[in-house]
Amino acid sequence: MNIVRYDVPIPNMERFEFNMHKTVLVLAAILAVSCVTASAQMTLSVQFYSDQTISELEKLRDAALADEYSYRQTSYLTNNIGPRLSGSPQAARAVQYVAEEMRKLGLEVNLQELKVPHWVRGKETGELVRFEGMAPGTIQKIVLTALGGSVSTGDNGITAEVVVVEDFSDLGSRSRSDIEGKIVLFNVKYDQKLAAAGQGGAAYGQITRYRGGAAIEAAKLGAVAVLVRSAGGSQNRLAHTGGMRYEDGVTKIPAASVPYEDAELIADLANKGELRMKLVLTPQTLPDATSYNVIADLKGSEKPEEIIVVSGHLDSWDLGTGALDDAVGVAMAMQVPYLIKKLDLDNKRTIRVVAFMNEENGFVGADTYASNADIANHFAALESDLGAEHPIGFLFAGNTEALPMLRPLSSILSKQGASLIDVRPSVSSDISRLTEKGVPSLAPWYDARTYFNYHHTEADTLDKVNPKWLRENSSVMAVLAYGLSNLERPLPR
Repeated sequence: MNIVRYDVPIPNMERFEFNMHKTVLVLAAILAVSCVTASAQMTLSVQFYSDQTISELEKLRDAALADEYSYRQTSYLTNNIGPRLSGSPQAARAVQYVAEEMRKLGLEVNLQELKVPHWVRGKETGELVRFEGMAPGTIQKIVLTALGGSVSTGDNGITAEVVVVEDFSDLGSRSRSDIEGKIVLFNVKYDQKLAAAGQGGAAYGQITRYRGGAAIEAAKLGAVAVLVRSAGGSQNRLAHTGGMRYEDGVTKIPAASVPYEDAELIADLANKGELRMKLVLTPQTLPDATSYNVIADLKGSEKPEEIIVVSGHLDSWDLGTGALDDAVGVAMAMQVPYLIKKLDLDNKRTIRVVAFMNEENGFVGADTYASNADIANHFAALESDLGAEHPIGFLFAGNTEALPMLRPLSSILSKQGASLIDVRPSVSSDISRLTEKGVPSLAPWYDARTYFNYHHTEADTLDKVNPKWLRENSSVMAVLAYGLSNLERPLPR
């Protein structure tokens, strides 16, 4: 018997900061699903999926495990097009490319117009210019990167004393005179042990609130700039970017991330005496740019008005090439109609590929799509936005009465070691708005031990994508999407 686990959430993606909650045992679902016998599984398979559909799902799984389509698409999006921050020429090219590829497959393609933030990274340098024991006439260079949305220091930069705090509580215990006119480093550590236990999303979620809110809280006490320790597991001197916020009525101050090693260095030197840094960040926020969600429909043969979304987000941060975050997700979604066409299968409901724009620094694509969607006719939504490590099953958000309907799909995926089902309030970033509106939502479920070593860094590149694991994830997406498209009954909400 395959195991079905029910935990409440780790990753909702960074917008929801991977909030940890207590584990909830869904007793009714366990009785309905976990205790299904082999004979009962066969009955359910026939009840919810025709024999033909079950046979087609097995063929689809095997084809996905053998096909390199998603890897080729990931390669093109990353190596040929490059980093795709919203508003950039590369983001515009990626929209055009995905639309072209879907038209080649015969899908009906629409571009949903958006106005997205257009923030561009400028010069970014850090130098320690005064510290205990320094050799005369020398400095120590600091690796850092501006956080998305940061204001500029100006071309001449800021030179100020550095104060190190451990968390918001530590900052709150300081007087204004301790902080005013200084650069504050939030030295909040990523929990490596938690990540090593397979809970990388939880470790990430514990510290992303500092990346998001550090500039606000430090500015309230008169700080002139803020640094945050990287929200990730790398110990290869890689700074981790990501979105940050400002608050009306609070002075906007520059914000940057420093890697593990440099945070340790700064904390050590600050503990030994006065430490001064020269910080230069020259990003710009330009007028909002026009961009698009790519929406491509493989029409259903019997119920074309009922829609199953398969998706990823097309934009990425600008340091690496956004391979794991989230070219792989878009490529997995693109492979679903490719395989259905290749195998000459018949999806009864419409399968809609959505390549969302602006997940990283605004969420405009997700909000716009959900605001304009016919929610009643959205049968289900799938998204992959947590890399492409070996999948152990899939996540589900929705009415747990649907679990017996999903069980045959997990059985088909058991051949590749992806049979587990994990129930969470939300399963992914862009489709979370649909989830909130009651659309049943699913996503591949990964072991996330290493994902945050690369996430939002210069190391998020194609070489980090394991082709075998990507094929396995593509299989999960394809089996779920096609299975739901041919499900004999409606999913309960």
